[in-house]
Amino acid sequence: MSHVPAHLDRMRYPIGRYVPPVDFGSAQRSAWIADIQSLPTELRAAVSELDNVAFDRPYRPGGWTIRQVVHHLADSHLNSYIRFRLALTEPNPEIKTYAEELWAELPDARTGPIDLSLVILDGLHARWTLLLNSLREQDFSRTFRHPQLGNVTIAGALGLYAWHGRHHLAHIAQGSVEES
Repeated sequence: MSHVPAHLDRMRYPIGRYVPPVDFGSAQRSAWIADIQSLPTELRAAVSELDNVAFDRPYRPGGWTIRQVVHHLADSHLNSYIRFRLALTEPNPEIKTYAEELWAELPDARTGPIDLSLVILDGLHARWTLLLNSLREQDFSRTFRHPQLGNVTIAGALGLYAWHGRHHLAHIAQGSVEES
C-alpha cells in the first residue's frame, strides 16, 4: 500500500474518510435525512458565485473539476436512491455497481451545464427525503448486497450518502478558491 502525504489525503478527504458510527438510532438517522434534504440547497449556494472557469478547475491536483463533482453527485445519488428502493421492495437484492471514474469522463459530465444536475438533485432529494421520512423503524434494517461490500443496510447506506454529500460540498468549497 502506497503512503499518501497527509496534505494530499486532506485535500481528497477534507471532512475525513467515512467512518460508520456505532449508533444508527433514530436521532442519527434524522440528522442524516436532514443532510439528504438540505444538499441541493447547500450545493446551489456553494456554486452560486462560480463561473465556467471555476467550474472547470479541479478541486485538487489530479482531481475532478467542480463541474464533474456536481454531475457525479447526481449520478451517485440517483444510483443510491434506486438501491434504497430495491432494498425496500425485494429481499436483499444484489445491486449493480458503476465505474464512477468513467462516468465522470463522459462528455455530459465534463462539459454539460451544472444546472442539469442541480435540477435532478432538487427533485431526487425531495423524493428521497419523502421516502426516508415514510420508513418504519424495521425498514432501516433492510439490506441490499453490494458486490464488494457485502450486505449493506438502508441505515448504513443513509449514513454513507449523508457523508458523501458533505464530502463533495467540501471539495467544491476548496476548489472554488482560486490558486494564487
